[in-house]
Amino acid sequence: MASDKRLVLGVAGFGTVGTGLASILEENRDWIIERTGREIVIKTILVRDVSKKRTADLPAGATLTADPQELLNDPDIDVLVELMGGIEAPKELILKALNAKMHVVTANKALLAEEGFELFRAAQENNVGLYYEASVCGGIPIVQTLRESLAGNKVNSLVGILNGTANYILSEMTTNGLDFATALSQAQELGFAEADPTLDIEGFDAAHKLCLLIRLAFGKDYPFAKLPVQGISKVDPMDIEFAREFGYRLKLLGEVRNVDGKLEAGVFPMLVHHTYLIARVGGAYNAVRMEGNAVGPVFLHGLGAGAKPTGSAVLGDIMAVARDCAPNNTGFVAQVPDAAEIMPPQDSESCYYFRVMVPDQPGVLRDLAGAMAKQGISIAQATQKGQDPIGVPIVFMTHEAKASDVQAALDDLQKAGLLLAEPVHYRIL
Repeated sequence: MASDKRLVLGVAGFGTVGTGLASILEENRDWIIERTGREIVIKTILVRDVSKKRTADLPAGATLTADPQELLNDPDIDVLVELMGGIEAPKELILKALNAKMHVVTANKALLAEEGFELFRAAQENNVGLYYEASVCGGIPIVQTLRESLAGNKVNSLVGILNGTANYILSEMTTNGLDFATALSQAQELGFAEADPTLDIEGFDAAHKLCLLIRLAFGKDYPFAKLPVQGISKVDPMDIEFAREFGYRLKLLGEVRNVDGKLEAGVFPMLVHHTYLIARVGGAYNAVRMEGNAVGPVFLHGLGAGAKPTGSAVLGDIMAVARDCAPNNTGFVAQVPDAAEIMPPQDSESCYYFRVMVPDQPGVLRDLAGAMAKQGISIAQATQKGQDPIGVPIVFMTHEAKASDVQAALDDLQKAGLLLAEPVHYRIL
């Protein structure tokens, strides 16, 4: 039975996620009342152009406005749901809402990763909730899991496929032998990739999400600007095929580990052995594997984007407000965490995959091995397959090596004139 007090929403943005939210509210109306004891309704929707023709119907009783003040000054509206995207305009709107003692639900990972502290402070000062489950991994409940369910654990490590677009592209390149440009075009045709896919394919979207996960898992601030990021736009089908021969899959991963009290983190294309669950995650799906000192390993998997998966995460936060849950915005007492002690990226250690193009002449493999040995890098496996028009591809896998030693070895190879093309190297998970 619904209470007399409905929970009234003001929604900023009525694109993919906004329409998905509206659809779920209508479809699951009775179930939501059963869960929360309240009816949840959308009263006003903020859009740029109220005259624009909409492909989706407005929720019953809802009106459109282009004036943010109609959301902020309406005493009937209990929760601002920000689904606009971008940074400056949403930040201004959210700050005003929090200072007006209005709960806020957002899916804006870029805003929270780059400018979030001011918002968390405002939420704390006004004793209201700032909810953001939908900002990371769409429908996967990773924020709630870290903030609540695993709050009693010290997280030792976290690694994940945090961007569905990049995972779809790599999956198509792996399964169907497509080159990068073709796979990207296919992703755009299917609506997985934007017309400008830079944030997805260059790793920045995953990096925004990783910054938020680090704050939730470790209670530390690892600034987005300091996070090492490498995308997938230069991934060559040749390397995907070589990786397969060694039993690996190439994935774009965000990873953070606690190494003797320092956080080692970054977003990179990495080789993952095919027996690992995360290697088997295909298409536009996301997955996160974390390890706590009490619970051990935990694996979450699901759709990372889309109208209903992301709308589902937004609705989960709204229902938390409907139940009058006490605000717990960061999972820690401090809304602005202490700065993380960061391990310099050049000191990180990993096994590596290398692919180099070299002339077909005696002694080349010896010289390659010598350049690696000079930097203390040990080769675990090596293979040479056929001949490419550019030269002979040689692929080798190393034992664990420091990133600075790997770079020094590559510099030595370049100076020695052994390479006919830019070398390819990826970390191995």
